[in-house]
Amino acid sequence: MLSTETATETDPLPTAPCSVVWSQGRPYVLEPGAGTLRWVGTDHLGRPLSLTGDELRRRGWTHRRAG
Repeated sequence: MLSTETATETDPLPTAPCSVVWSQGRPYVLEPGAGTLRWVGTDHLGRPLSLTGDELRRRGWTHRRAG
């Protein structure tokens, strides 16, 4: 899926490390760590933010930055 539309909660997130998705106008990178994969990015104040796949699905995500 390569569009600027938000994926649905049932659309699969990428699983390859270093994959990038966008959520709420911010990029998130899939990083391995301590036996689990986490989506890492920043919040609206620029502070580090780590999300699970389920958290990212609830927030909404895309493969491309929305216009």
